[in-house]
Amino acid sequence: MNDYSIENFYNQKKYSFLKDIIEKTLKYLDIKNSVFSIILTSDEKIKEINKNYRNIDKITDVISFAFEDKMNIKNDNIRVLGDIYISIPQMERQAKEYEHSEKRELSFLTVHGLLHLLGYDHMNEKDEKIMFDLQRKILDEK
Repeated sequence: MNDYSIENFYNQKKYSFLKDIIEKTLKYLDIKNSVFSIILTSDEKIKEINKNYRNIDKITDVISFAFEDKMNIKNDNIRVLGDIYISIPQMERQAKEYEHSEKRELSFLTVHGLLHLLGYDHMNEKDEKIMFDLQRKILDEK
């Protein structure tokens, strides 16, 4: 059992396709018994979060707060993974810039954020290759 919430604090658009990509990612990685949240937000809010927690005063597309990085929170063998914040306006700009759909961009950012919650990172070339290859496999798998 995996339990997650998607909170849209930015607009009234429905992003129901996210459930499919989340389920696909969890199945691909064989993740069971986890809890996490995805928060869809504004540029202003994500910039504030980026400044407060990363000391970077600019808008970003996705920020993940992986609870397992700092503490191993388990309750009845359920992994409490953390929170993913995604800027919807930044996602929309990137979709245009990369010339693909908002669905594809939001799916990418969701998978990217979820992989961060699970301990993947891209701080060096080797780790980046592992993480980005995994993202590609998940997103391209039929």
